[in-house]
Amino acid sequence: MADNKTNKGHQDRNKVSGSENYEIQYFKDKMGVSSQAVAGAMRATGSNDRKTLEAYLKKRHGK
Repeated sequence: MADNKTNKGHQDRNKVSGSENYEIQYFKDKMGVSSQAVAGAMRATGSNDRKTLEAYLKKRHGK
């Protein structure tokens, strides 16, 4: 099901959509890593939760 961009509630802000390039772009710029690192973090953690990905990338890349 497609993401409803007009309904930006709490849940939408806590996730990074792997299919939305602008979300990956924003998150990689925020974390200072590559888009491949973000995709790898999503695969490694099995999650698209922002806090989980931030913790993994900080631990992995020291940022």
